Amino acid sequence: MSELETKVRNVIEQIRPYLQADGGDISFVELTSDNTVNVELHGACGSCPFSRMTLKNGVEDAMKKAIPEVKSVEAINL
Repeated sequence: MSELETKVRNVIEQIRPYLQADGGDISFVELTSDNTVNVELHGACGSCPFSRMTLKNGVEDAMKKAIPEVKSVEAINL
């Protein structure tokens, strides 16, 4: 695991309690070679109409502030 991936996982762990409080969750899937973070949204976050806004305005903003190398955060369905 790279140092960058470790940082990404740590940021996700800091964000998870906020999503869990609303009945959702997030899990790390992968960090791509172009520094895109792929995550999977679970529970209420998986079906919430505002999940894209939460992902971009919440998760992605927090990730980019903590780790400027991150290009974007994308939700994927496994």
